[in-house]
Formats: sequence, structure tokens, C-alpha cells
Amino acid sequence: MVLTGAVIRDDDDPSKQSPIPDVQVSIAKGVAATSAVSDGNGFFRLVLQPYVKPGQPVVLQFRRADYEPLDATDIAGDQLYVARMVPIPHPAPPAPSQPEATIANVRIRYSEKKTNTVEVGTEAKTFQIVNTGNVPCNGRAPCSPDGKWKAAINFVNLDAGEKNEFRNARVSCIAGPCSFTKIEHDGFSKGGPTISVSVRDWSDTATYLVEADVVHPAVSDEVRYGYPIILGQALNFSLPAAAEGPSVEAEINADSIIFPLGPNLCLPWADCEETTDKTQAKAYRCQLKPGYRLK
Repeated sequence: MVLTGAVIRDDDDPSKQSPIPDVQVSIAKGVAATSAVSDGNGFFRLVLQPYVKPGQPVVLQFRRADYEPLDATDIAGDQLYVARMVPIPHPAPPAPSQPEATIANVRIRYSEKKTNTVEVGTEAKTFQIVNTGNVPCNGRAPCSPDGKWKAAINFVNLDAGEKNEFRNARVSCIAGPCSFTKIEHDGFSKGGPTISVSVRDWSDTATYLVEADVVHPAVSDEVRYGYPIILGQALNFSLPAAAEGPSVEAEINADSIIFPLGPNLCLPWADCEETTDKTQAKAYRCQLKPGYRLK
């Protein structure tokens, strides 16, 4: 049997019942089980031994520093277990020699890679499929689609040039008995650094035109901004998976300062935690340190 649940902060305000990570979850003596540790969303998964039957009472134990120990008696079964842990109250810090620093106008700054294209021009090229009509094929390839008439196949390749790409490529028959021609291979409609096309002609000589727009892709960093949700003295925000170089901009006592949010998630005025979901998007929760307050 597997018990699944979540550990959250006990608070009368549901918006402040934040998930608690790194909680040690176990079963009281008498029922053997593997231990578990809650993840960034407070989720835990506890595997019981096979002899534990549905409906049997179990005592779930939850332990983490800075929170009151919690022993919860429940029934083993197919249900979701939610544990609410009470933070340990800390003595009020001594009155600071200086007034609390005021933090205001907080916003999150990050960058994402963006591809821009510069129009270079249009390239055009003609090519012919030389053939004579009304000549029986007699089984000597290439032939017309029905195998009756002698045919010819010709192709053309185009190169966009170094670091350039073709877009909106199009191929058309501009002269000759176009009704008796067929595009044999499409290597142009998807574009790319090079394009190609081959054409089958089973009548007299036909002429084809290949045209395509030439562009130059350029990758640049685009700066984006977001704003956190403030719950009590905590900031909550998330960033997409492609976000790079996140930082927090804020006014500290009316002075605008940029704080890089490095891998250690350390801000001078807040302690931050990070969780990552299945899409690799990241969610952050930053709790203010003593001596600071949000305006």
C-alpha cells in the first residue's frame, strides 16, 4: 500500500498555507515503512509493508526544523493525506538600532532567446527539362506516370549563402507543355539553408522557375519583466523554462537596486526556495529576512 499526501503550513488564511519541502515523513513504531521526504510542493509518497491492510490505523510522523513535531493518527487506505504543520514561534528579535528597511516596487527581470530575421532579398532561377514528346517509353525509365511515353527528369539546387535561409520557396512551370510535367521531389517547401526540386517531363521541353525569399536569422536576448504576488512578507513568482539570468529589481529605502538571483537563491533581504515542474518552469518563494518590510 502506498500513502500519498502533502505537507502545508498551518494558517487560518488559505492563501498563506504554503507547501513545506524537506519534511521527514515516517510511520510510528509498529508498522514498518520506508521513510519519505516531501518535495518542493510538499508532496510525499510513503510505501507500507505488504502486511498492512486497508483500514488499519497508522500514526504518521512529520518532522522538520522550525516546525512543531506532528503525529497524525489516520486510517491506511486509498485517500489523500494533508498534514498541516505549525511553525515554531521564535522570540521577537531585539529592536533594531535602525528602522526597518522598506522594500517597494519589486519586479522580476529575465531574458529569453529570440530569433529575428533580416530580409536579404529574393533569389530566382530557371531550369529546363529537355525532352521530345510522343516517343514511346518501351520500358526504358524514366517514363510518363502511366509508363507509356519516354520522359526526362532534371533538378536544380539553390544555396542561400553563409548563415542565410530560404523562406516562402515556390516552384512553377512557365513555358512548354506544363500539363505533361510533374514535380518529382519537393526539397523546397520547408525552406532552409539549401533547397532543391526535381521535375519529370514526358512531352516536349518545359521550363520551370524557382523563387524563394532569402533571410538572415539572428538570435538575440530579449529582456522580459514579471511581477511577484505578495502574501504577507513573502514574494511568489514563476519563470518559464527558457528564462535566463533572472534578477530581482526593487527599491530599498527608495534606492533602485538590481539583485541577481544566482544558483544559491540568496538575496540580501530575503531567503528564497525554488521548485521545478514537469515543463522545467520554475516557481520561487522568497521570505523576507528580519529588518525588512514590504511596502
